[in-house]
Amino acid sequence: MSNISYEVRDQVAHVRLDRPDKHNGLTLDMLDDLAATADRVSKDRSVRAVVLAGEGESFSSGLDFASAGKERTRIMRNLIPKRSSAANSFQNAGWAWRSVPVPVIAVLHGHCYGGGLQIALGADFRFAATTTDLSIMEAKWGLIPDMSLSASIAQLTSIDVAKRLTMTGETFDAQQALGWGLVSGVSDDPHRDADALIDRIKQRSPDAVAASKSLFENTWYNGSRLSFPIEQALQIRLLRGRNAAIARTAGLAKQKPQFVERQL
Repeated sequence: MSNISYEVRDQVAHVRLDRPDKHNGLTLDMLDDLAATADRVSKDRSVRAVVLAGEGESFSSGLDFASAGKERTRIMRNLIPKRSSAANSFQNAGWAWRSVPVPVIAVLHGHCYGGGLQIALGADFRFAATTTDLSIMEAKWGLIPDMSLSASIAQLTSIDVAKRLTMTGETFDAQQALGWGLVSGVSDDPHRDADALIDRIKQRSPDAVAASKSLFENTWYNGSRLSFPIEQALQIRLLRGRNAAIARTAGLAKQKPQFVERQL
């Protein structure tokens, strides 16, 4: 795997961008490997959460144009959506994390620019170090963001903020990102914040957590007529499952539940 490291510890998959000498500038291979890693996590039912982070001084400085520019034919090929999806290879690097049936938490520090920010916005939560600086930097290159940002940012902030940041490419700090709803929290130790959230989530049924994520990913843009059937179907699956029974029994007995692996 090229410059993407993967390790599971205590039921948490740790995925790291591992090109620190280039501030984790993204190569085409790294984008492909991120999507492949999301698929790998999805198939591991023992995993309860994912932490996305970057080695070295930054989360990611965005697409490495010096590297990617040497593969223009591949770039054009990667812009074509896959047959089984509306997303192309660039978009899958960020959006594939939305289909992973466990919470995905991006831990940000240093630079979080361009494609790096789009990958972070594809996570369910983002915790940023106080010194993090962010930018939708594609405007600098005369481009628009094309790695799934149009879908992810719409769930997080207002349209005028999205237009402003995309049109100007301006750099903003973590506290401003929090005010705009682009990050979930800001502190001196975002890894600690991520771990604290994961510890709370791991106390709940892995099936209920997976169903919660699926519920909102499949209904966020829908009205009640389309959303209610999805909500009903997910609840029926949970009620028939082992982990819901375990949660009920433990709750009534005032005991800590011992869940089995995720069934959903």
